[in-house]
Amino acid sequence: MTLASLNWGMILGGFGLFMFGIKFMGDGLKAAAGDRLRDIINKYTSNRLSAMLIGIVITIIMQSSSATSAITIGLVRAGLMTLEQAAGIILGATIGTTVTSFLISIKIEKYAMFIVFAGAALICFAKKKKFVEGGQVILGFGLIFFGMSAMGDALAALKELPQFESIALAMSANPFLALLAGIVLTAAVQSSAATIGVVQKLYMAGALSFSASLPFMFGANIGTTMTGILAAIGGSTAGKRTACLHTSINVVSTIVGMLVLKPYSAFILNTFGGLNPMMQIAMANIIFKTVTTLMIFPFTNQLVGLAKKIIPGEEVENYDFSLDEMDTGITDVLPSAGIKMAEQAILQMVDVVRFNITEAQRYLNEKGDEEFLEKLQSREKIINSFDSRITDYLINLSLKPNLSENDTNDIRSHLDAVKNYERVGDLCQNLIEFYTLVTEGKEEFSKAAMTELNQMTDQLVDMFDLSLQIFVTRDGQLYEQLRAKEHDLDTMEMRFRQHHFKRMADKECVSTIAASIYCDLLGTLERMGDHCANVAKSSVTGLTSDLSDDEAVLA
Repeated sequence: MTLASLNWGMILGGFGLFMFGIKFMGDGLKAAAGDRLRDIINKYTSNRLSAMLIGIVITIIMQSSSATSAITIGLVRAGLMTLEQAAGIILGATIGTTVTSFLISIKIEKYAMFIVFAGAALICFAKKKKFVEGGQVILGFGLIFFGMSAMGDALAALKELPQFESIALAMSANPFLALLAGIVLTAAVQSSAATIGVVQKLYMAGALSFSASLPFMFGANIGTTMTGILAAIGGSTAGKRTACLHTSINVVSTIVGMLVLKPYSAFILNTFGGLNPMMQIAMANIIFKTVTTLMIFPFTNQLVGLAKKIIPGEEVENYDFSLDEMDTGITDVLPSAGIKMAEQAILQMVDVVRFNITEAQRYLNEKGDEEFLEKLQSREKIINSFDSRITDYLINLSLKPNLSENDTNDIRSHLDAVKNYERVGDLCQNLIEFYTLVTEGKEEFSKAAMTELNQMTDQLVDMFDLSLQIFVTRDGQLYEQLRAKEHDLDTMEMRFRQHHFKRMADKECVSTIAASIYCDLLGTLERMGDHCANVAKSSVTGLTSDLSDDEAVLA
């Protein structure tokens, strides 16, 4: 028996089907539950115990603790979650990932092809999307068992190889070799479930002893952190700390496992020795990860403190923070989480737009200096940067497969919000340029005109704030309030135009430039209100607005 004589096609092909089955089943579950997952992450992670439970649920759905950790790091990088919240989810992910090894140990591979057929039939013939997604889950479930069965039969021949026998004996004699093998294999395939599945098959075939299987399994616990480490590279301090925290937790639990290796092995064999070999490994995995997680849970604050010491530095918050941290990798595992990250970046963009509106009003009333103008223009560049990068991010996100209908609608409304808020920023710049013309001409508006401009601006700010509230909440009743305010703003514009024409007829307007641009100012403020209404409309109804660029604004 030689290495060349092994059925490598069945080994690699079966392993590939197994990994694909895990991913395909997880994608189906994510498509069906993505929106609920996003809501759960947002609402129930403030308490560490509930965060741990959420980590368990998400990992069971994802069928991957690596995917859960990548999502968590992405959310921390985006500022949507604190390091303390992330700790709970990571602890939960450690327990949730044991479900895969339990499923493998059930040994229902003889029904695998029937399960595959059922899933494929739903995907091919079902009309409703939820049944297609269910078929994806069922097909992936069947492929997990079929792939493991195909791979296991071929792996059984490994025990006949002199080379592998010597390696297996060395790992039995030196558990640290088995530990290292588990780390390397898991880091390579980016899946601790896949590594433990291989261990289960090797142990069942007699190619690995139980004393070598456990350290191999422990090694997978460390190797799985590689996904999080890669996700944190180039990110913020918080993202790096989250990856460090994940690694620290898994290293600590592995050290505990290695310290009690012999008594733990004896305990599992004495307690579960009557079960099939794969179930023995599954039970060892479940008990090990559950017990070590519960042991570590009370010391989470200390581990968070350790991560902060290992990764020193302060988080610097600025207007550009969330954009730099919008992790494109997170969209591969949970698109709805990526949408939430984009939403947070939009909210930061909106903060800058609103600040410029209020500063433009202050400039009107106080006639700011050159430095004041430079700051306003600098913020306009920031708004444009937000617009470009968020738009690119959302467009790339829209191309991801398996987006739910809600995800697609959210992407559209977010793109519409970015477009409209950026346009509000442009029009605000137009206002400033109009005001500058009056200031540089050493002119000023009449007292009545100033009162009207301030009144319209105040109404616009109210609409702006309400549109933002509607964007976040999708509240239809608030939208009706905004429509009423928009009508009031339109009425103001028409009434103030008439007031202006009367003042001109009565020769109350003595400033040439101010008189000539006053109606342009009213029109600009009214158009800004229209864009706020557009945001609200697309957020509530899902209908985007057909905006015209035939607006007479100062370029």
